[in-house]
Amino acid sequence: MKKIILITMVLFVFGYAPAMANQWKVDPAHSAIVFEVKHIYATVSGRFSDFSGKVFFDPENPGKSKFDFTVRVDSINTDNGKRDNHLRSPEFFDAAGYPVMSFKSTRVQKKDGNTYVLAGKLTVKDVTQEVQLEMTYWGEKQNPFDKKMMVSGFDIRFKIDRLSYHVGNGKFFEMGVVGKEVSVFASLEMIREK
Repeated sequence: MKKIILITMVLFVFGYAPAMANQWKVDPAHSAIVFEVKHIYATVSGRFSDFSGKVFFDPENPGKSKFDFTVRVDSINTDNGKRDNHLRSPEFFDAAGYPVMSFKSTRVQKKDGNTYVLAGKLTVKDVTQEVQLEMTYWGEKQNPFDKKMMVSGFDIRFKIDRLSYHVGNGKFFEMGVVGKEVSVFASLEMIREK
């Protein structure tokens, strides 16, 4: 019995402790997911305010890293209530039928310097597609306001064709009102207990 306890303790210290050191969760108060899309001539921007994510990231061994994010569709905000309700409707995101968008990484690869490529599956509405996202890793350090907390930073940028995810039926694109390409920028502060 004592041997089993000792082995369990050794496995915890040497097997799980390194993983915990690289396990992060989103600090939503200091993170943002914003997007831009063309409207006739102007560029309209918006954001999603309700999202979460868990990350296991080892910059020295990116092949073992994992990124998992979810976004609540009804949290969309373009500073225009009428437009936001239209975007939540079945004509666009259908927030009632598909309340969550998600991204799950399948591979993380270093590109150069502090730039990495996240390959994974992006799900919006009833469509899941393989995508590659460019990520900048800003490092990690102790939180200046909480000595028991570590902070890391990531920026992720990508573009998608909204019509390929059934966000709109193409009517407004054909009218020249709303573009089909959407630029997305996620600026993320991640936290973990020391």
